[in-house]
Amino acid sequence: MSLLSKRNLLRGNIQLGALAIMASLCAPLSNATPIYKVIDEQTGQVTFTDRPQSYEDQAGKQVSQTSVNTGESSAPKGMPSEVRGNTDLPAAAATKPAVNINYQLSMIEPSTERAYQRPAQSIVIALDVKPALQNGDQVSIYLDDKEIAQGLSASVATVDLQPGPHSIRAVVKKVSGQTGQQVNRTVHVIQNTLILQNKKKLAEQLLAYERLPWHQKVLLKMRGNDAVSQ
Repeated sequence: MSLLSKRNLLRGNIQLGALAIMASLCAPLSNATPIYKVIDEQTGQVTFTDRPQSYEDQAGKQVSQTSVNTGESSAPKGMPSEVRGNTDLPAAAATKPAVNINYQLSMIEPSTERAYQRPAQSIVIALDVKPALQNGDQVSIYLDDKEIAQGLSASVATVDLQPGPHSIRAVVKKVSGQTGQQVNRTVHVIQNTLILQNKKKLAEQLLAYERLPWHQKVLLKMRGNDAVSQ
């Protein structure tokens, strides 16, 4: 074989090798890790994961493979990596929509219209909401249209309330500013007449003692000390 033909053969092999390397670099990644979409059927919360087996055994979880993956696509180099997997979708689709949940709120305590003795008893408030509150959503508790607590429970001392009817109201407030379901209950505060009578009798006795002359006060104290010693 002549020296010229050997040079041509070597040049052809180099060109074929370069073309093979370029083709391998331009080929899409077929072994990219798949991403799975997990939907909580109770709350509607969406989670993306590459380990679906950790969710498949959980009740109320809907697991499905999505077109989003971790591999590089043919998107322009200037685009962020998280957008490259969605180049065929409108820009608004990349934003997760807010989940509008219709909460079911109920008042466990007081379960019915009820009366409480003042000041011996306190009003215990217990609520239940389904499904569980999402981040930012809350429940506010009102007594006579005045907010007294946030959450699903509260305790109100009747000593601070005037005898008579009082309204309890609980309402769901969403992070979006919307107001959800609310529940109402009427309770009655009754003054404990026995305690009130004892306090009144004691006040009258103290007043009568203060009106006595000093020698009678001394005599009463001596009698009191004798009674204690006996």
